[in-house]
Amino acid sequence: WDKICEVVVTGIQMFHKDQPEARAGENCGLLLRGVKRDEVVRGQVLVAPGSVQSHLEAAAELYVLSEKDGGRHTPFVAGYKPQFFFGTTDVTGTIQGIGDLEMIRPGDHAKVTFTLSKPVGMEPGMRFAVREGSKTVGAGVVTSVR
Repeated sequence: WDKICEVVVTGIQMFHKDQPEARAGENCGLLLRGVKRDEVVRGQVLVAPGSVQSHLEAAAELYVLSEKDGGRHTPFVAGYKPQFFFGTTDVTGTIQGIGDLEMIRPGDHAKVTFTLSKPVGMEPGMRFAVREGSKTVGAGVVTSVR
């Protein structure tokens, strides 16, 4: 959304039971008054105004899957441009910094910084996956946002 609108959530239901909250990846039904069906798209979040900020840059701890785990078989350096998958959003990003390492090999843990191509609502502690096409090649946790 490019606009902030007043939305009244009258209830969240999962498996025909009212629930106080729903998280990314859970199937639920929401009744949103004042929002048309075509105004809601994949990757949007429904939060209290001001409770989550969008960010382009962050630091994270990243684990790169080894080839035997179904991940990469070659290392990468700063400038690597994979897809980042946050909950329900895929966004292209660039791994800017890889700490004091020359390269990150499959099976390594590393502290990295990254920049996304468009802002995403994220905060420290949020988990994400790193993908190349339909293949997951890494998993990470956001440690700080900028």
